[in-house]
Amino acid sequence: MQQQIGGSHAAQELAQIAAGKAAAAAIPITRAEREQRIARAQEFMAQQQVAALILPAGSSLLYFTGLNWYLSERLVGAVLTPERGLDYISPAFEESKLDELLSMPDTVSGALHLWQEEEDPCRLVAQVLQGTRAARSGAVLALDEQAPFFIYDGLRQAMPEAQFVNGKSISAACRMQKSAAELALLQAAKNITLDVQRRAARILRPGISASEVANFIDAAHRAHGGGKSTFCIVGFGAATAVPHGVEGEQYLREGDMVLIDTGCRLHGYHADITRSYVFGQATPRQRALWQVEKEAQAAAFAAAEIGAPCGAVDAAARRVLQQAGFGPDYRLPGLPHRTGHGIGLDIHEWPYLVKDNPQPLLPGMCFSNEPMLVVPGECGIRLEDHFYMTEAGPRWFTGPSPAIDQPF
Repeated sequence: MQQQIGGSHAAQELAQIAAGKAAAAAIPITRAEREQRIARAQEFMAQQQVAALILPAGSSLLYFTGLNWYLSERLVGAVLTPERGLDYISPAFEESKLDELLSMPDTVSGALHLWQEEEDPCRLVAQVLQGTRAARSGAVLALDEQAPFFIYDGLRQAMPEAQFVNGKSISAACRMQKSAAELALLQAAKNITLDVQRRAARILRPGISASEVANFIDAAHRAHGGGKSTFCIVGFGAATAVPHGVEGEQYLREGDMVLIDTGCRLHGYHADITRSYVFGQATPRQRALWQVEKEAQAAAFAAAEIGAPCGAVDAAARRVLQQAGFGPDYRLPGLPHRTGHGIGLDIHEWPYLVKDNPQPLLPGMCFSNEPMLVVPGECGIRLEDHFYMTEAGPRWFTGPSPAIDQPF
């Protein structure tokens, strides 16, 4: 059923978007870049003495191969070894679809191995690995961290003499530092969502429902060519103090704090931007809280230096909040969650700007910066923009809100 978007103003905004379509110029990741990723993964495998990397359906499979497949009870995926390169595993009835996908220009080719419905796909993986170092007793096999337990359990039974480890040590090591092509896709996705945020602020009116705003945001993302909203949190008034939103409908009133957190995905890469502002005239209290949040976000950005630990960014934001009388740590009123997360093919991925994380900041790493200030029963303020690390320090994808009266 098509969602209805009320108001002529909303219709005008959508028409303006459709005339431009910011997503049109975005360039997908090429097969050549994916092959470079595979070569880098094999370098990490050699360093860690890993004989095979097993990639069931998920974002790491997409990252390395270009094959975008959904996770289900049937094993579809790839196995990477130094000897054979990529081997794909699939149910036999999906052969024609896999053949089509693997022939696409941005997908890395490899041998396709099929299993029938009554067969054990994990035993097929073991057969594929015969003749490689991965078949030796005690061989170390890395399984992608997003793999469900039934796949791990099946592989363990099919290869009882193997040693299974978390594939994060390889996939995260590759994926944490984004290439220029990835940064460009992230930038394009965030440009779309920031424009959608601006337009959403323009359609607000007394009595508008949170669901109508969310429906408009979804339609605006689609009009841009960024696909549907991957998520959308719309909060008014006291509901803004709940970090991931409340159940039930809300209706906007004059003087309400507004919090909108949303994003889209462009060629697999995510946007995730939050804006907080007041509908109408802000009170002195709202202005003071908003300013503390802005200063905490700025402190986190300033602390993001090449080589500094991720935990230092979180600590910088919390110092500002604590000096203003909030917290300490995760206590409310204050900041109840980490300051930020990595972003890429997953909306939340490594590394995390969280207390005591020793991971050094490196060029190409991308983060949200969102040290949300929560005052239960009153309001929550989250200013969320993303930055990426360069050799010279952090750089914003989208610039922070200038002021509570000028959120864009």
